[in-house]
Amino acid sequence: MSFDLRIRQSAVSGNINIPGSKSHTIRALVIAGLADGESVIKAPLLAGDTLSCMNALEEMGITFSTKPGDHSLLKVNGSGCKFKGSEKVINVGNSGTTLRILTAIGALSDSTIRLDGDDSIRKRPMQPLLSALYDIGAKVKSNSGHAPLSISGPIKGGKTMTDGISSQFLTALLIACPLADGDTEIDVIDLHEKPYIEMTLKWLDEQKIIYKNKNFKHFTIEGGQSYKPFSTTIPGDFSSATFPLIAAAVTGSKIKIKGLDFNDSQGDKRVFEIMDSMGTSITHERDGVVVEGTHLKGMELDLNDIPDALPALAIAGCAAEGETKLLNVEQARLKESDRIRAICVELRKMGAKIHELDHGLIVDGGQLSGTEVNGCGDHRIVMALSLAGMIASGETLIRNGTGPIQITYPTFIEDFKKLGADISIIK
Repeated sequence: MSFDLRIRQSAVSGNINIPGSKSHTIRALVIAGLADGESVIKAPLLAGDTLSCMNALEEMGITFSTKPGDHSLLKVNGSGCKFKGSEKVINVGNSGTTLRILTAIGALSDSTIRLDGDDSIRKRPMQPLLSALYDIGAKVKSNSGHAPLSISGPIKGGKTMTDGISSQFLTALLIACPLADGDTEIDVIDLHEKPYIEMTLKWLDEQKIIYKNKNFKHFTIEGGQSYKPFSTTIPGDFSSATFPLIAAAVTGSKIKIKGLDFNDSQGDKRVFEIMDSMGTSITHERDGVVVEGTHLKGMELDLNDIPDALPALAIAGCAAEGETKLLNVEQARLKESDRIRAICVELRKMGAKIHELDHGLIVDGGQLSGTEVNGCGDHRIVMALSLAGMIASGETLIRNGTGPIQITYPTFIEDFKKLGADISIIK
């Protein structure tokens, strides 16, 4: 059940610990599930999308365990790529990453795997990945290139290609193809979200998977490889850290953000550099990074590598002097919502001077006014509108806001209340 959120103008102060990375957690779950033996994942994110991934993997024969009352350590008993088929449709919830990756690894088995999800998942394009898997031996059925779908293999390797509009298509192939019998060559057309591919390759490197990467446009992956059990600690999620960072920046507040590794491959760490360029004070200390909001100035930003940052950066644009351009991020339309359209429509309700482009937004700074808005069933839209409510006059009401934030940041409301934000749940 999802309840409404009420936010009033407020500042923040204190320390905040960032939850684990969703992207790293899902990759860890899948690779551990493909390994033959027990892996240990420390400090995983156990929230909507990652729990959906775990539930789906369990349906495929992979088991998980935690200590009673302690979810900071997760044990995964991998299947060694021996998946069980089932007449049951596996529900991936709202997780696009899970849908794409499990489609690809489902093609490793000669059993049929059936996948589906919520209404948002059924709108996510799948045809580029399905076509690529078909090229290398998979049998696929879908609803005109969308879920619900079924897939079986085993894939044999060979030559294929995929569109890069969603990095998840390539990530899925990179994870599955080392387990094919033969070598696989993948041509990539117009890759977006490159940092997510760098993250996937880091996981392959740690597993000593053999592949060749020609400028992220052509990959050759040796077949007949395997994944090994491992132990790892999941770093904090820079996508989630975007929200307290920008909350401090737009409210002129000072906070310390803990739990981040700035040497990690996550692309959204760049948001700290962006906010520094816009005028926020960023100071790295031994136990965290101190963020202090000052006068913000608008700027032009290419968000192709960091589409998840678009909603929150639109709020930064509202608080900045002058014009902020958020460009080259058309893939933001393919997320849980059409994030370009959604944040534009909802911020206009609050009086924002914001203009929608095919591939982004133009935002002009100015005063926002509290009103009733819609989170559009999208966790990042809900959290971004919460930031907008913190700088708007009056009261902002976000309809059905509590449900979506469970996807990646279940402690968002609790954490922000501890920082002093005037945010509450309306039941």
